[in-house]
Formats: sequence, structure tokens, C-alpha cells
Amino acid sequence: MKVLITGAGRLGRHIAQALAAARNEVTLVEIDDDVVAGLAAALPVRLVTGDACEPAVLEEAGVLTTDLVIATTGDDEDNLVISLLAKRQFAAPKVVARINDADNAWLFDERWGVDAAVPADASLISLIEEATSSTDTVALLRLSKAGVNVIETTLTSQSRAVGRELADVSVPPGTVVAAVIRDGEPVAPSSGLRLRPGDELLLVSHSATEKEVHAAFQ
Repeated sequence: MKVLITGAGRLGRHIAQALAAARNEVTLVEIDDDVVAGLAAALPVRLVTGDACEPAVLEEAGVLTTDLVIATTGDDEDNLVISLLAKRQFAAPKVVARINDADNAWLFDERWGVDAAVPADASLISLIEEATSSTDTVALLRLSKAGVNVIETTLTSQSRAVGRELADVSVPPGTVVAAVIRDGEPVAPSSGLRLRPGDELLLVSHSATEKEVHAAFQ
């Protein structure tokens, strides 16, 4: 599946990493060229620099052939404009938008081109489920139907995994760590990576539950 994500903040990066790990073709659009430069070697996605509120930037990013647009900027006005352009001007099949301010939730509907709206405090998993739930050709959804889950866990100073190398943590069978987010930046999940408080881990598993992953790391 082709996915276009706008906004390379922490949420946008998390989603890009997760969907790319599930073998989707992901493009991430970010207006800050310094942020794009910093992500070039860290994310296995196509990066486009520009303002996603501009039709020309969306077109350059491949909106005409994308299966899913996810607007995750920190500005509700931008997310609404992006959604409207994607749906009305470019006929994107599905548009998911993040709501930053709950007072604006009433705007996030089909009138603005939004197929699914997700509150800012929703989990990454919830947003991905909203993004993929109605498209049976999405690689992540097909894997989910086969029993594969994407699970996120965040380490605290009290977590049992803190101070240990990733290879020393016994994860449940059939589970892999797809990404580690540290200080808002993706870090390669190498076996020698020593885990720290605040690390956010994204795991893909055939059979593990959230409780089992929690037990392994927390």
C-alpha cells in the first residue's frame, strides 16, 4: 500500500516507521528542511520537503497514486486543509487526520475530506487501526488478520529493561523490535543498544499480547 504522511513530528515518524516495517510504501512530507535532513538516514521512507498545504507539494509527494493520506501535523488548520485537498482535489481513497484541540473535533468530518479523525491523546496503535481498518489491501491489515499485532511500550526509570542491552531482553516468541524512538528520533534497534528511560519501543508480533510485552520490558 502507498501511504502519504504529512508532518514529521514524533507521531508522524512513529507511524511512518510502523507502516514501513509492515512493508508499505511510505512518503513523509515535512516543511522543515533541517528535520528532513536529520531523518534521511534514520527512516526507511521517502522524504519530501515542503508545505503539505500546498497542492503542488502534495502532488510531488505522490498524492495522485496514494492509497492513504494521514495528516499528523500539530496544527488543526493545516490538517484540515491537507485533508480537504487530498480528498476533494486529488480524490485520495482514504484520509485520516489528527485532532490536536478537542474543541475542533466537530470540524473533522467528511465535509473537510476526513474519513477518520483521531484525537491527539489516542495511542499510535489506535491511529494505525483507524488508518487501515477499511482497506483490505493494506499490508498491515492483512498481517493483523493473520494474527500480527503492532505494540508500543515506553520505558520509565522503573522499567526492568532500562540499562540492559536489547539482546538481553527476552521478548515473547514471534516478536521483533521494529524501532526504538529516543528523544524523538528513531534509533536502529541493534542487539547492542542499551535501553534508557524514555525510550519508546515499537514491536511487531505474531502472537504476543500487550500484557506479555509489558512484562518483558516493564
